[in-house]
Amino acid sequence: MPNLSPTNNPFALGPAFAPQAPVVLPPRRSGTAEGALLATAVAPEDRTSGDLGNPAVQDVENQLVEVRLGVAGSLYRALRWKHEPTARHCLRVTLGCSAWSTRVGLSAAEHDEIELAALLHDIGKIGVPDGIITKPRPLTPQEAAIMDGHWQMGQEILRSSCASPGVLDIVAAAASWYDGSKAHVERSGALPLGGRMLAIVDAFDAMMSDHVYRRAFSRERAFNELYRCAGTQFDPELVKQFTETHEFDLTRLRETVARRWLNVLEPEVVSQHWRYNDVAEAAPNQALPLFQHRLLANMYDAVVFIDGASKIIEWNRGAERLTGISGTSMYQKTWLPGIIELTDEHGQRFNEADCPVTYALHSGVQWLRRLKLRGRGNQQLAVDAHAIPVVCGEGINRGVALVLHDVSPEISLEARCENLKEKATKDPLTQVANRAEFDRVHVRFVAAHLETHLPCSLIISDIDRFKLVNDTYGHPAGDAVIQSFARLLKSCCRPGDLVARYGGEEFVVLCADCDNAAAVRRAEELCKAFSRLEQPALGGRRVTASFGVTEIQPGDTAETMLRRADRALLNAKENGRNRVVQLGSGGEHGGENSEAGEAATQAGGKLLAERVLISEAPLAVCIEKLRGFVADQHGAIESIKNNCVRVRIGEEGGSFFRRMTDRPVRLVMELEFVDVEEERHRPSEQRRYGNARTKIQVAITPRRNRDRRQAELQERSRQLLLSLRSYLMAAEHEA
Repeated sequence: MPNLSPTNNPFALGPAFAPQAPVVLPPRRSGTAEGALLATAVAPEDRTSGDLGNPAVQDVENQLVEVRLGVAGSLYRALRWKHEPTARHCLRVTLGCSAWSTRVGLSAAEHDEIELAALLHDIGKIGVPDGIITKPRPLTPQEAAIMDGHWQMGQEILRSSCASPGVLDIVAAAASWYDGSKAHVERSGALPLGGRMLAIVDAFDAMMSDHVYRRAFSRERAFNELYRCAGTQFDPELVKQFTETHEFDLTRLRETVARRWLNVLEPEVVSQHWRYNDVAEAAPNQALPLFQHRLLANMYDAVVFIDGASKIIEWNRGAERLTGISGTSMYQKTWLPGIIELTDEHGQRFNEADCPVTYALHSGVQWLRRLKLRGRGNQQLAVDAHAIPVVCGEGINRGVALVLHDVSPEISLEARCENLKEKATKDPLTQVANRAEFDRVHVRFVAAHLETHLPCSLIISDIDRFKLVNDTYGHPAGDAVIQSFARLLKSCCRPGDLVARYGGEEFVVLCADCDNAAAVRRAEELCKAFSRLEQPALGGRRVTASFGVTEIQPGDTAETMLRRADRALLNAKENGRNRVVQLGSGGEHGGENSEAGEAATQAGGKLLAERVLISEAPLAVCIEKLRGFVADQHGAIESIKNNCVRVRIGEEGGSFFRRMTDRPVRLVMELEFVDVEEERHRPSEQRRYGNARTKIQVAITPRRNRDRRQAELQERSRQLLLSLRSYLMAAEHEA
C-alpha cells in the first residue's frame, strides 16, 4: 500500500484543484503546398464520413502509401478496393506506430519494419467474405472464427512477396497476446517489440473509430481499456509508455513521419523488402462535386446512396441523426433492411428479396411510400421513403438514392433544441445567443439529454492573445475578428446545436447528440480552419483560438459540465494555445439506473452512502482525476492523512437543483485509496501495468448532523457517487 503522507503524497504535489491529466490534441500548422499535404495526411482519423469518397484525400493517402511501400503498393490498393475503412485504419495505425517509434528512438531498421508491418497487418481481410467484414450486427462464433483467421491469411499473403523476416514476425506477433493465452505464432521467448507496439496502436485506433454497432470511444475510455488489458493482451510497460507518448505533440511527430516518407525515402531502399515489382495504375475515383457534398452534409432529411453492388457509399448527417448510426461505420456496408429495421406501414418486416430499396435497384423503377424504421433511442419512426434509381446515359442502373423524411408526430429532441435556438436572445455584435440565453438553454439541454440517455458535448473556445489584437489594431478590428470567429462557429452547427457568446472573445457550442470523439473532431476542424483564416481588419494576418471539449456524463449538472470544459480550455492555453484539449470520460460508464445510485444507505441520519469502487487506472491517474472532480463539484480538499482524503462538497457558490434562496447542500466525502496487486499466477516481471488496479473506499456524510433534508441529501449523494464513478472510470467492487 503506498504511503500518501503530506510529504510524499501525490495530492500534495500541486494545488487542491489542479486539473486532471488532459488529453492534448495539438494543432496542425503548415504554410506551404507540402504543408497542406501533410496537414491532410497526418490525422486521417479526423476525417468525416463525407471524406471517405473524397478523391483529394485518397490521392494524398495513396501518395504516402506508394512512397512507403514502393512496388508493394498494389497490396494496399487491393485492400482498399476490398474494404476502404480497413485500409484507412492501417494507414492511421502506421502513422501512430511510426510517430511512437520516433519518440522512443528505435533504430532505422526497426523503424522500417514496424511501418511496413503496420501498413499491411490487416491484408488478410482480403480473404474474409464480404458478408462478414461488412456485417452490421454482432458476429456468430463461426463468423468470429473466420474473421480471426485473417491473421493467418495475411501471413500467407506476405510470405509470398515479403523478403523481410522482421516484417513477417511483427505481423504474426501483433495478433498474439502478451501473456500467451492467445497466440498466432510459436513463442520461444518474448514477442518482438514491434509486434507488441503494433498490437497496442491497432487496438487503440479501433476503439477510437466509429463502427455500426457502437460509437467511437473517448480517449479516456480507450486508455482505460488499455490499462484493463495490460499484462494480459498488451505489454504493461508499453501501455504506460504509449499513454505517456500521447501527452506530447503527437501530430507534430506524425508530420515528421509523413515528411520523411515524401522527401527522404529512396525507391530502391523501399523496394528492397519485396520480391515482386508489378504495379498497376489505379483508376481515378469518382466524387461528388463540392456543392453536392455540402448540400448532402447539411440536409435535415436522411439521404443514403447505394451502388449497383448494394454497397452504401453515402450516409449523410441527416441519416446519422435519424438512425443514430454514424456514416463512417456504414460506408461500404452491404445494404440490408435489417440495418435500420425497415418495415412497411403496418410494422411488417421486409426480407432481403422484398425490400423496396432492392426492388428499385433491380427494376429501375422509383417509388414513394410510407414506411417505418427503428430510429435513435430505439424508437419506431414513421418516414416518407423515396427511392430513386440512378441510371446512366447507357441505360445501366448504377444504384439507388434513398431519401427518408421523418413524419413522426412527436417532435424530436433535436427539433425542440432547434426551437429554443431560434427563440434565443441574440448577442448584438455576433447574432449568436448571448450568455443569459446560453445559461437557460444549457440547463434544459443537459436535463433532456440525461433523460433520453443521448450523448451531448460542450465546446468552449477563446481567441488567443485577443488583448494584443485590440491594443495593436483597435477595438473595431477586434470586433471584426470576433464576428469572423462567430460566423465560423455557426457554419459548423447542425440542427439542434447552439452557439453562444459567453463573454468578450469567449464562445461556447452546445452539440446535440454528439459524443467526445465527434466533438473533438469538430473542434479540431474549427481550430485548423480559424488558424488559416486571413483577417482583413488585421491586414491579412491570422489569429488562432484554443478549445476545451467535454461530454455529459453521469452525475453531471450544467454547472459541472461547464466547469470541466473550462478546465480543458485552461489546459489548452497552458499547453501553448491553438489546440484542443478534451476532458471527461463521457456518458457510457454508470448511469441513472446504476447500482451506485440505488443502494445509498442511512445510519442514524449520519452516513448517507458507503461504497467500494475499483478503477482500472493506476493510482496516479486516479489522483489526477479526483482533482478534476473536486474542482468541477466546487469542493475543497479539507485534509490528507496517509492514504485517506477528506473532501468538502457544496461550498458557497456551488448549486445543485436548488433555488438561489435555498441553503446549499453541504456534504463530506471521505476517500481511501488502495493500490491493488493482482498476481493472477504470474511472476512479478509479468504483472499487469497498474495491475495495480486502484480500490477506492468512499463514504458520504452530511456536514451538519442536524440537517433534516434527508431526501435532498440522499439525491445529492447519489449524484455524487455517479459522478465520481465517471471521473475515475470505476465500477462497483465485487467482494
